Amino acid sequence: MKQRNLFLIYSLCSVLYVLVAACSFDYGDAAIEDNGQPDIVMSDVEYVRVRDGDPLVRFTAETAERYEKKQLMELKELTFEQFQKRGKEVNVEGAVGFARVETDTGNIQMGDGVTVDVQSEDVSIKTDSLKWEDKTRAISSDREADVNISRSDGTSFTGKGFSANIRERTWVFEYSASGVYFQKDEEEEKK
Repeated sequence: MKQRNLFLIYSLCSVLYVLVAACSFDYGDAAIEDNGQPDIVMSDVEYVRVRDGDPLVRFTAETAERYEKKQLMELKELTFEQFQKRGKEVNVEGAVGFARVETDTGNIQMGDGVTVDVQSEDVSIKTDSLKWEDKTRAISSDREADVNISRSDGTSFTGKGFSANIRERTWVFEYSASGVYFQKDEEEEKK
């Protein structure tokens, strides 16, 4: 279960970064004045990434604000879907209340509720906030934030101090965790 959960987290962060990179603009050599206002504001944003004519990912956001000098993009009320089987099925979907993306580093701070569901793995993650560190390929929650990982079979863990390292394919609850894990026996899996 640990390795599969890491894929869905990586998928969310990768897709968020692709969205931000796709909204890059060249303002030339002119100095950009930092007056605290965004350089570009978009409302009711929909972004679809396509490969060979098939959708890979779809994002929607209520608003997207880009700050060129600060190298930031802020997204509000973001939903996303990642497709499989040549764009015919949704595999990963979720919602984030707020996301702040550092366009120079790829780091992402997600807050105001984060929900990620991976249908192929039957896994859901729910929490108030998560942080993605692109260089180390690691994700973490606030120390005091509850993170819930669950499956439809009743397996459910809730804990604090969640972190995951994508390269090592590990995840932990550092400060506290409780829950129930159900494992199918081999005969049930063959049916």
